[in-house]
Amino acid sequence: MYRIHKEGKKLLLLSAALFSLIFAGLTLLLPNYPGVALGVGGFELFIFLVFLQFFRIPKKNIVKNPLHIIAPADGKIVVIEETEETEYFKDRRIQISIFMSPINVHNNLNPISGVVKYFRYHPGKFLVAWHPKSSTENERTTTVIRRADGQEVLFRQIAGALAKRICWYIKEGVQVEQGQEFGFIKFGSRVDIFLPLGTKITCELNQKSVGGETVIAHLA
Repeated sequence: MYRIHKEGKKLLLLSAALFSLIFAGLTLLLPNYPGVALGVGGFELFIFLVFLQFFRIPKKNIVKNPLHIIAPADGKIVVIEETEETEYFKDRRIQISIFMSPINVHNNLNPISGVVKYFRYHPGKFLVAWHPKSSTENERTTTVIRRADGQEVLFRQIAGALAKRICWYIKEGVQVEQGQEFGFIKFGSRVDIFLPLGTKITCELNQKSVGGETVIAHLA
């Protein structure tokens, strides 16, 4: 079962109206060349179905567990490494990165429950998502959630070459729930998550993740 995300409804309605007008116009203007209208109409239908796929939201089985870190996005795990987090923690963390391709679901979900202690939006470039500087130079958001026991997890939406708009639905000081939607990246890109050293990682490189369902780590 799927539903259409609110971020895509306007685009889908406008594109359907525009494509219909173009098809009708070609049919009227070129009555002796029906193949032209059919060819353009077929291409328009293909584009519409691509848009529809971008904004689909499937029903998911989200099981909340305070010890689990769940994947914030559908996609492919492309990074698991120890790195320096320079914006908030300013120390060494375990980074897990999930790449969202154009065929993935594009909404983003909270990996844990807690209070939003930090949120920032950073305008920036649109380098390809796997570029080494994309996490620090691209358009992005940074969110930190603090659990009830004081442990904090940082995650970052990062726009890529195709993604030109990041959407978010949270703000500092708000209590959020694990698996609850916190944002959307139009046409995909990447989500990074930064965990404390010593966190038990339960995912692998190149593994496919399902946002809200795949457990990527356990907190102590």
